[in-house]
Amino acid sequence: MKKNFFFLILFYCSGIAEAQDINNLLLKNYRPVSIYKIPETKMGKAKYPVIDFHSHDYPVDDAGVDVWVKTMDATGIAKSIILSYSTGAKFDSVVAKYARYKDRFEVWCGFDYTGYGTPGWEQHAVAELERCYAMGAKGVGELGDKGLGEFYSYPTPGWGLHIDDIQMKPLLQKCAELHMPVSIHVAEDAWMYEPADSSNDGLMNAGTWKVDMSKPGILGHDALVTTLANAVRDNPATTFIACHLANCCSNLSMLGDMFDKYPNLYADIAARYGEFAPIPRFAHDFMEKYADRLVYGTDMGVTPDMYHITFRILETADDHFYKQDIFDYHWPLYGIALTNKTLQKIYNGNGRKILKAGLR
Repeated sequence: MKKNFFFLILFYCSGIAEAQDINNLLLKNYRPVSIYKIPETKMGKAKYPVIDFHSHDYPVDDAGVDVWVKTMDATGIAKSIILSYSTGAKFDSVVAKYARYKDRFEVWCGFDYTGYGTPGWEQHAVAELERCYAMGAKGVGELGDKGLGEFYSYPTPGWGLHIDDIQMKPLLQKCAELHMPVSIHVAEDAWMYEPADSSNDGLMNAGTWKVDMSKPGILGHDALVTTLANAVRDNPATTFIACHLANCCSNLSMLGDMFDKYPNLYADIAARYGEFAPIPRFAHDFMEKYADRLVYGTDMGVTPDMYHITFRILETADDHFYKQDIFDYHWPLYGIALTNKTLQKIYNGNGRKILKAGLR
């Protein structure tokens, strides 16, 4: 018995040694722990009340919604925008789920592409938009185009239809008339278009979320950002919110150029904290410069820990920390230490300005 136990321990230990052999360690298993003994800020509530402009219908039932509201209370989230993608019965069901907390949630609708490609489909889509507005939708989103068209829509996607297509004009004009902001996701971040090899700076995400540019008719990153710029330019009375910093995290100047040209464009910072936290000085300067055009967002679930890490990145000057259970990168993160004035604008000031026109 003792002999078997000895060999079991030897086998187990040798397995650990082999797994940790630098020559056999896989990059996907690299989970560094910061060695630096430096200050670490423990976060509670956000410094100011927060409007989360990028969340989704995560809870499966009423009890889940109740738990979420308690988490929002504890972390300082005053209101969450539920981007439902939906129209029709699906949209109505999401509205009903959050009806008990009308002051804490807004449910935004999608566009209905039913009949796309046949004459008159736009009229039907506008009618459904007006119906959703009457049901309580104060905005539209999240629209989404990763190269093959507007497919973030339930129940009917708009494959092949880009946001700057002339057929979108009646819908975008109706949004302006109804004062409904349009939240839109175009493209993905640049490393998802690069070869998934040893030179890819964002390999851990790029390997999972790689964009397949071999698909016929697919638009690349810059072309998709251009479709957004075209739509914003051609619909100056419509307010647009570019999700995820317009997926320009590796070149924020692209987004800055659009901000400079188009006063009707905003951007949310949702689910890109892991992308801008590694460049804290540049990200700080960018957000300070465009403080009037950015809104807070998450798009990462509803746990307290998720909210806390976003506050830590925005509010503190903490150095060299990791959060790989939320951001799947191998690089360290840094707090960007925004000024109080900018924090207040991103957390709620700009959001109040955007939503004010839609108050009824």
